[in-house]
Amino acid sequence: MQLGVCYYPEQWPRSMWVDDAKRMAELGITHVRIAEFAWSRMEPRAGEFVWEWLDEAIETLAAAGLKLVLGTPTASPPKWLVDAHPEVLPVRADGVRWNFGSRRHYDISSEIYRRECVRFVTAMAARYGSNPSIVAWQTDNELGCHDTVPSYSPAALKRFHAWLQLRYESVNALNEAWGNVFWSMEYSSFDAIGLPNLTPTDANPIHLVDFRRFMSDEVASFHREQIEVLRRHAPNADLLHNFMGFFTTFDHYRFAEDNAIDVAAWDSYPIARTESIPLPEEQKARYARTAHPDVSAFDHDRYRSIGRGRFWVMEQQAGPVNWASWNPVPAKGMVRLWAYEAFAHGAELVSYFRWRQCPFAQEQMHSGLNLPNNELSPGGLEVQQAAREIAATASLSGLGEPTRAATAIVFDYETQWMFEIQRHGKTFDYQMLVFDYYEALRELGLDVDIVSSKADLSSYRLVVVPSIAVIDETLVGQIERSSAQWVFGPRSGSKTTAFAIPSSLPPGALQNVLPMQVLEVETLRPTLTPQLTFGDQQGHATHWREHVRANGDTRVDAQFDDAWPAVLSHGTVRYVAAWLSHGLHRAVLEQAAKEAGIETQLLADGLRVRRRGDLTFAFNFGVLQVQAPAPVNATFVLGQRQLATGDVCAWKGAQTD
Repeated sequence: MQLGVCYYPEQWPRSMWVDDAKRMAELGITHVRIAEFAWSRMEPRAGEFVWEWLDEAIETLAAAGLKLVLGTPTASPPKWLVDAHPEVLPVRADGVRWNFGSRRHYDISSEIYRRECVRFVTAMAARYGSNPSIVAWQTDNELGCHDTVPSYSPAALKRFHAWLQLRYESVNALNEAWGNVFWSMEYSSFDAIGLPNLTPTDANPIHLVDFRRFMSDEVASFHREQIEVLRRHAPNADLLHNFMGFFTTFDHYRFAEDNAIDVAAWDSYPIARTESIPLPEEQKARYARTAHPDVSAFDHDRYRSIGRGRFWVMEQQAGPVNWASWNPVPAKGMVRLWAYEAFAHGAELVSYFRWRQCPFAQEQMHSGLNLPNNELSPGGLEVQQAAREIAATASLSGLGEPTRAATAIVFDYETQWMFEIQRHGKTFDYQMLVFDYYEALRELGLDVDIVSSKADLSSYRLVVVPSIAVIDETLVGQIERSSAQWVFGPRSGSKTTAFAIPSSLPPGALQNVLPMQVLEVETLRPTLTPQLTFGDQQGHATHWREHVRANGDTRVDAQFDDAWPAVLSHGTVRYVAAWLSHGLHRAVLEQAAKEAGIETQLLADGLRVRRRGDLTFAFNFGVLQVQAPAPVNATFVLGQRQLATGDVCAWKGAQTD
């Protein structure tokens, strides 16, 4: 359990650096991220490198015993580069170019910009790659943020043509796969294909999804160009990128393939994320100061998988931030709680943004561990408390490996893209459907791994697939060889890779293990709420419902009040034919867990648990005092059984009563 902080020495007088480094070490900080926005200070004019200030900053921090994460500053190209090559600016979907004056003002498909990045990163890595104090390198910063991916530029179009030719080989094959006979959309050559924007009505959905696939590959290849340089010059350092929460612009699984990262790092802003995702207003109000109890855990569990077991929190909220619609001050204890929550889910490092609140420029309303006057902020005092607890408690400072969960949720980025392109109903949001299932599992006290559909799922006893657009034979093969319980949600198997309805009807290849067919679908306005009962739980469908037919010996386990099947099963496989109200999702999952031999326990409102090694952690995000579900004879190594809002505790052993 190590603590870090993001620091920008170029933004402060050099006279402050030594004291800052000393105070970081005294606070319990072990890692410091620097330099990811300092290109103009390192290269103020083309080819003129000024390293001395960074040399001094690195030496100062290292002298205090701090380990460094060095960021490549390619998220903010300097003005001289943009002036020399204005074509590197990204282009919005409406055809308007973004301007210089903030950050992320570059086109990820620009070969000119890519060349400049490789040139600069090579010079930077050659100078600092062998420095033993630099234990990790971060490429760029929050790739794709601010809607800068996709870019609809001439450079993107040129590279898209090459990508399409590699994928389809002939334009006739593309026309066939895209169904271009519809609306007379056939092309005579790859060069004739445009970008899928500025069309009078909907663009061809396969055109759109192939462009999303292409841009996802562009993000990955941009990162890999820097990684190749860093592997050569910094072979002993961990290489990473700082991903974002609830962010699906590119496929993170593909991004991380082939040793592209050593650690999956991500930026955790729980309260702002709770405010910005489409949660019910009642939940946003209830958790306004604590954050929804699953909003950070969701991405902890997702990025742990993407990092093959290794993940860091590169930026952790330390107080109120500046970018959500509303930005409340966290409840007392929450900054400390979020650190322990990350560690319980397997994080090796929790790094706070930022060391000191900046009194100027765009982020001056964003808090840090220190106030602008250099006094520890309320969040900074909570980090100080956590650091002291970790240092004083052997059971915390020596945590074991993350506990492998018995339950997995499959999350699929291409499904997100397909359903965004063809929502069919404006309130259907695939990621929020997955989140609803995840929340239900966590309310039942379960640990969860969030994994790719291509992962090896053989060790899990319960596999939950809230939805997946394309079901291939490989996934069906895993089901056939598995002894686990499987739960599939609506729209599963509803498309082919070419964005067409399967000829056998949905759920496509899943019919091999669950004989049934989807005959038609409907999206539900708020006044349409088909009712049903599952076990003792009553509820209704919302957002989406399917009219399905059970074939062969497939059972109908529940049906709607108009007699259409709601939950079907065959052997160990279940299918839920609608987006159900939350209590019904939980009831279905509770039954599946029971049949999988997994013990569940419905937790108190706002209470969550997570196991790591021989410790079980409990966290109270709710407004009421609750009791941790620990055995009567539990040995508490942190906190106590009674948990007020913002409290956390941990005890020996994974058993609950």
